[in-house]
Amino acid sequence: MKQLLGGARRRTALVGGAVVVLVAAGVGTWATDTWPFDGKDTYCWGAWKEDSGPGFLSGDALDEDNASRTSKETAPTPRRQRGQCTVALHSERVGSDGDQVVEETEITVTYGPAPEGAGQRLQWIDGYLGDRAMPLPDGLPGATDGRQALLVLPEGCDTRDGRPTTVTLDSMARTVYSDSTLSADAGLGGSQSVAQLLVAVANRAMEKAGCAPAKPLEAVSPMPTLPEEEESFFTRACRIRGLEFGEKEARDLEYQVGAVTRGLQSCSVRTERGAGRYFDALMVAEPRLSALFDGATGSKAPARGWRGTGVFADDYKVVRADCAGRPLTVLMLAPSLHETTPYFAAFANAVARRVGCAPVAPGGSSR
Repeated sequence: MKQLLGGARRRTALVGGAVVVLVAAGVGTWATDTWPFDGKDTYCWGAWKEDSGPGFLSGDALDEDNASRTSKETAPTPRRQRGQCTVALHSERVGSDGDQVVEETEITVTYGPAPEGAGQRLQWIDGYLGDRAMPLPDGLPGATDGRQALLVLPEGCDTRDGRPTTVTLDSMARTVYSDSTLSADAGLGGSQSVAQLLVAVANRAMEKAGCAPAKPLEAVSPMPTLPEEEESFFTRACRIRGLEFGEKEARDLEYQVGAVTRGLQSCSVRTERGAGRYFDALMVAEPRLSALFDGATGSKAPARGWRGTGVFADDYKVVRADCAGRPLTVLMLAPSLHETTPYFAAFANAVARRVGCAPVAPGGSSR
């Protein structure tokens, strides 16, 4: 009987010790917001957590009947330098007319290099850096417009062929009615929130890929804001001399001044109500963003009198030239039905002059 009691006491002591160990471990995991006490779902390789701030991650997003949030992900690894994760929301309800209404949101993060083909890559670059996009805070090489974002990662994450690796974030939200589909708010929380979401997922992706820097990236400073809102009554686009339009022609157009910094400047001209592109003009001088253009700007001047190297294709024009020891790249995208060379020359020389560089296009003046 004494032996039985002694065994029971020993077993009790072992169980008690195990409880202490579990409690101690639990304290550590609670402090880092993980299992077992938290119980919140995480997404994109653990970078984002349920109820962590933005609307698409909140519990409120699941208040609708038949609402669900799902995710799928493929993490990058040291051997496979590509990855993607998607967080999707889906809900269904009955509208006031008795028809079914479906609401869908999808946030996609992609880790990997820019597209290889020059034309596709230039469209891709302008899609993230042009129009209403503003530079990320704290000197991070990237930009966001509050709906999508791009960040170029440190050189240690470059691909074997030397191309920079990027992390991009894209969002889609729509409400589908029986007779129409309308765009909706993806619940990202604005540009500041997007910058923080992007940096959090970039840090986690670099860890997975084995190229994380010693100090994690941060986005703590306020996001810069657009210098002005969209303008639909004008004759000179983006206040740049040489981007003039006749009064009749301008009546059906609108322009948007984007970033105006030493490393990034953009000007977008659209047909009425943003229905189509007239042209998108972009200047990039920030070193890591400039690296995205490597291999896409040709090996000789695009035309007589132009400085640097470039390519004039049907739907894009791109030129790279030296500016105080670092590359300055100018890009214009436009349908071939619009004659854009005079506009491109005016934009190229205006941005070069603003940052203190020699003219890029023929006929320019450094004064």
